[in-house]
Amino acid sequence: MTARTTPPTGAALTGPIPRTRRRVPFWDNARFACIVLVVLGHAVQRLTYDSDIALGLYLVVYAFHMPAFAIISGYFSKSDAPTTTQMARVITDIVVPYVIFEGLWTLTKWVVEGQANPNITEPSWTLWFLLALGIFRLVLPYLSLLRWPLLWTVVISIGAGYLPNIDSTFSLSRTLGLLPFFTLGWWLRKHDIVERLSLLDRRPWWVLAGGVGLFAVAGGAAWAFVDVWRDMNLREWLFYDDNYASIGGTQWWAGGVRLALMIVALVLATAFFALLPRSTHWWTHFGQYTMYVYLLHSFVLYPFRENGLLRNAEPTWIWLPLVIVLSVAIALGLATRPVRWLFRPLVEPRPGWLFSDRTLARREGRRSDPTGSRRPREEPRMPRPDPRQNG
Repeated sequence: MTARTTPPTGAALTGPIPRTRRRVPFWDNARFACIVLVVLGHAVQRLTYDSDIALGLYLVVYAFHMPAFAIISGYFSKSDAPTTTQMARVITDIVVPYVIFEGLWTLTKWVVEGQANPNITEPSWTLWFLLALGIFRLVLPYLSLLRWPLLWTVVISIGAGYLPNIDSTFSLSRTLGLLPFFTLGWWLRKHDIVERLSLLDRRPWWVLAGGVGLFAVAGGAAWAFVDVWRDMNLREWLFYDDNYASIGGTQWWAGGVRLALMIVALVLATAFFALLPRSTHWWTHFGQYTMYVYLLHSFVLYPFRENGLLRNAEPTWIWLPLVIVLSVAIALGLATRPVRWLFRPLVEPRPGWLFSDRTLARREGRRSDPTGSRRPREEPRMPRPDPRQNG
């Protein structure tokens, strides 16, 4: 699938038309698959209390889906010193939506629960990833100056877990925990690993078989040792949110558990990417709008999580497939054009009044979201002419 760059009005008078860029459908497929897993992970969470199979699925998903999302985001990030426009986009694409949705969550909790604790330093539910993306972008130019940036980020991630003062404030604990994956994505792009190895051009049968085999092993281990994982609080480890001591890792070697989980995440993310289709499908373009799904799906799931409907939901063989299907449907529905049109002022605000130069809030040509997905600007549909008015 190709996407042509549409020059702004008057471009032919001011210079040559930019070269067209070939849009690689694999990355849109990967984004959409990741966001489906995000929705699935949140939807199935209530089933994990009463179902070992649901817990096993939950652990497998959480073992790699956010690291995979971070890798994709890093792959499309630049380590150059940011331009004025790029700095403005951190505000318009990350800071302003974060404030908007924090306000919406405060209002929601006040209406539904009768109480709310407005605290912009403590991200509500899914909003932590917005802050993580913002911090990733800010620190990447500095990381790129270092020798062995990947090694340093692994050290930072492991070391952060030993410090109790690094917590969920401004999602710092998760940001530092996932920083190696974001940096890995950037490193792969910087060294043209994907292109040089032609990783998206060919896929031997053994790659597919290996990917399926790895997930089969992961799923089997998650289910067979589910009591062990429950006892060791594995789900808390997979969040990269709490310090080791607070989740039972009081030993000096607790950082080794995080390192092992990072290796598992890398292996499963690789298997995940290996299994994704390379070609364009009817759902591929939805991968350009993952931020809508990410920010809105929690409001869709909130009533189901809070009313206890999914607690003691038996039998699992009915409820779990139903939740999986509904998760895919939610992801698809929230990425559709009507939803984007309705919620664009919230998800993609253009607060020109914030800037001394109001043009910084505008987007010319292509648009992008914080995950790095670039897409043509969506123009409003023009009404069809009425033939009766043509005389």
